[in-house]
Amino acid sequence: MIDRDLLARAVAAVAGPRATVRIEGARVGVVLDATGMTPDERDATEAAIRAAATLPGVGEVRIVATAERTNRRIVAIASGKGGVGKSTLAANLAIALARAGKRVGLVDADIYGPSQPRLMQVDGTRPTAHGKVLDPVPTPYGVPLLSMGQLVEPGRALAWRGPMAAGALTQLVEGAWGAADTLILDLPPGTGDVQLTMVQKHRPTGAVIVSTPQDLALIDAARAYDLFDKAGIPVIGLVENMAGYACPHCGEISDPFGRGGAEAEAARLGIPFLGRVPLTIAIRTASDAGTPPAAEDGDTVFAPIAAQLAEWLETH
Repeated sequence: MIDRDLLARAVAAVAGPRATVRIEGARVGVVLDATGMTPDERDATEAAIRAAATLPGVGEVRIVATAERTNRRIVAIASGKGGVGKSTLAANLAIALARAGKRVGLVDADIYGPSQPRLMQVDGTRPTAHGKVLDPVPTPYGVPLLSMGQLVEPGRALAWRGPMAAGALTQLVEGAWGAADTLILDLPPGTGDVQLTMVQKHRPTGAVIVSTPQDLALIDAARAYDLFDKAGIPVIGLVENMAGYACPHCGEISDPFGRGGAEAEAARLGIPFLGRVPLTIAIRTASDAGTPPAAEDGDTVFAPIAAQLAEWLETH
């Protein structure tokens, strides 16, 4: 005969309040609340429960893991044109949100040009998997990451057609994100198959559009806005990147890409203007070194933009 109190104490010692024990004759059933656990943590807890339940009278041990569905918000960082600093903004916004208390994951959905492993200082790492579900890779900044750059050999070109790229996006988004309540999606530029799959299948909560100030970039930014607008995805706002260059010798500000174009375009489209990211050597070198500025206590560029994003998420 099973000693109920002894069994309950043994299971509680390894699983705490997450486990509920039921006994039917010699059969022991344990319901495990796995909310927020990674697959590795869940497997380890189940193994510990089985070991703890090895007591006189215990026959079969069945463990059922359950989890509350996380109300996960997806924010797409998008641009209609490449080379506008979208990946840098995505990485820094994810870090700034994490520093503000959000449980954030980062998806590098730029299938053809993944750069987040370098930006997040995890070059050369590869995710593990449970079945077909990928485990995000931890980063030094408290933001787990999944990227195609972690799944292919460095420097290898991905000559994939649209359906393959869209399928890869789904695998990244549906990774084992655990307790993450917000996913930042670094999308590829343009309005093609990857973007359409994301809009139709994964339905972002909102989108942030990135542009440089010059007219050619703003034309493509307007196309990106039109995609989300037609799909009924709220556009949280527009960010102007490479806005102003301070001469390191005299301090004079010049505007090689123009200034104010993105703010004017945001006003024309009727969406919020979230702020400017200056064109500085410090941001470029920090990004190349895998030390995003948003990870520093003195960040005054990305934190204010992230604060607006966090406030929008709280009210939508």
